[in-house]
Amino acid sequence: MRSATAGLAAVCFLLAACDKGAEQAAVERVVNPISYVEIPVTDLDRAAAFYAGVFGFDLERATIDGYDMALFPAGPGGGAAGALAKGDVYRPSREGAIVYFRVADIDAVLARAVALGGSVLYPRKDIGEFGHVAEIADSEGNRIALSQPVD
Repeated sequence: MRSATAGLAAVCFLLAACDKGAEQAAVERVVNPISYVEIPVTDLDRAAAFYAGVFGFDLERATIDGYDMALFPAGPGGGAAGALAKGDVYRPSREGAIVYFRVADIDAVLARAVALGGSVLYPRKDIGEFGHVAEIADSEGNRIALSQPVD
């Protein structure tokens, strides 16, 4: 399991580019510029149990910059790093950016989400060559999306 410091390495890389030239060079070398995502929560224990149960991964607890967080697993072959984050500046919402989680079986994930206190906001939809998508409300009221690519 990675440490909180290692988990934020990608964020630090992007934040380290202080001048316009270095920042532009860093952007040009990055295939996907999304390096880290924080999902706001009000009850970190409840949210961590929800995400672990729905997606089947363990989260690592940490305090970063004074905020309680539960870090998603990250490493080679995975998506962007991220965390569930609790604090005065974090407010769960169904508005704003939507985080998509890639899943192998969208129907099974929808069923687990509902069983763990979430709700289906947008049922499974076939989007042709891109597979299927759906949206759920997590245990905190955030809108998150699911993506099941075509095999």
